[in-house]
Amino acid sequence: MKQAYFKYILALLLFGSNGVVASYIGLTSYEIVLLRSLLGSILLIVVFFFTGHKLTVLQHKKDFCYIALSGIAMGADWLLLFEAFAQIGVSLGMLINYCGPVIVVALSPFLFKERISPQKLTSLITALIGVFLISGQAATEGANFWGLLCAGLSAVSYAAMVIFNKKSKQVTGMENSTLQLFFAFVTVSIFIGFKQCFYIEIATEDWLPILWIGLLNTGISCYLYFSSIGRLPVQTVAICGYLEPLSAVALAAVLLQESMTVTQLFGATMIIGGSVFGEMTSWKKVSK
Repeated sequence: MKQAYFKYILALLLFGSNGVVASYIGLTSYEIVLLRSLLGSILLIVVFFFTGHKLTVLQHKKDFCYIALSGIAMGADWLLLFEAFAQIGVSLGMLINYCGPVIVVALSPFLFKERISPQKLTSLITALIGVFLISGQAATEGANFWGLLCAGLSAVSYAAMVIFNKKSKQVTGMENSTLQLFFAFVTVSIFIGFKQCFYIEIATEDWLPILWIGLLNTGISCYLYFSSIGRLPVQTVAICGYLEPLSAVALAAVLLQESMTVTQLFGATMIIGGSVFGEMTSWKKVSK
């Protein structure tokens, strides 16, 4: 159990450092995402077969479609999120992106026939107010509208990724994540192919952060994440998940000297605090 905790928390911290690592790469956000998804896919495929896993997805065609759609949404999420990092900074981009789970909660009554409790509704409204405070303050200070739009659309893509993945009932765990990452790579490849015919000029000093974000922050992190969550309590997975945006904000402040206003900090607290409140009320309800 201790090993599972360590692997899960390490994966979250690595995910949270993506924006910082990307800032040291002298490529466009789209090129970074392409190389990240390529290297991550290769590593995860090798790990998948090396650890003795076998593909079962062809026996579950409906799940195959859902995983493919989830992978497409993941590719779109990464393209939009990394562009938001480049335009408005890691802190704002990550916090707005993390409204994806809030969108899932809002749509759950229609998609999964799940009732929204008063506590969940309070959590939803609190998080939305937090987003308004963060993005509104950024807009009044002249933040790039394209960056804010990319961050908002990345949250929508994040929600689509979660929703489609949740509909996959038979194919889960490592197989699910490996296929999802592969389809994300295919999606990004098609986008880059149309945009610039795969021409990428990589400077020598860019290779280390590229390998870092592709192999460590994507491939190894995904392996750590999916090999640990099955051994941890659901509530632990949910609450610790908020270490990702928190670590992203902290690392951006320390390493990139990004600053946030008091209003934006209050908005960040409302997003994360509201989401945690919603999770905690769900656990209490389940434990009764």
